[in-house]
Amino acid sequence: MTKRKTIKAPRRPSVRLPEALEPYGAGDGGDAGAPRAADLEPDGDYDALEFAGLDLTGADGAGARFMDCALRRCVLDAARLPNARLIDSVLEEVRGAGTDLAGATLRDVELTDTRLGGVQLHGATLERVVVRGGKADFLNLRAARLTDVVFEDCVLVDPDFADARLERVAFEGCAVQRADLSGARLTDVDFRRAADLTLERGVDRLSGAVISPDQLLALAPAFAAQVGVEVRAWDDVQKRP
Repeated sequence: MTKRKTIKAPRRPSVRLPEALEPYGAGDGGDAGAPRAADLEPDGDYDALEFAGLDLTGADGAGARFMDCALRRCVLDAARLPNARLIDSVLEEVRGAGTDLAGATLRDVELTDTRLGGVQLHGATLERVVVRGGKADFLNLRAARLTDVVFEDCVLVDPDFADARLERVAFEGCAVQRADLSGARLTDVDFRRAADLTLERGVDRLSGAVISPDQLLALAPAFAAQVGVEVRAWDDVQKRP
């Protein structure tokens, strides 16, 4: 009798921000409620700061380090943050389109109700990260390494996990639509609580993951196509010329 494998649950981050965070960016005034313009510095060190309601569009923070920081209601469209390090930090209601986080490190980070589009995280390292709520379109996680990561009640549209390594990753109550798992390596990855799961490529890489019976039925055509099996009803007779 085959012994049932136990899937290890991810270790969640324990982010404890300092009681008093120093506000960052005086801004330009702007319209009431509108994001205030601000900038970043390449290789900058940002400790115990609150980035609240700031427009960081196009900002260059390549290689910057964010420790014990909170980014709330900020705009990160086209911001350059390659090789940045975000540690013990939270991102709340952040919007980012085309944000460059290639090679970045996110450790003990919580993302809540973010709206992301085309964010570049290829080659990044995510460790003890929770993505809660919000939506991410075309999230590029190629060749990234995800360890102890939870996607919770969010929507992932066309996420790219090609050649990535996922270990102790859970998808809880979220939609994972048209994911690419080509060349990915999965260990203790739990899809069972995903509200929706469809794969564009890489169904053969699901070894090391656990799915529900309903998900197995939904993915059956992809599994059949992978092994070259044609599925057709017994009374489906093709007309031949």
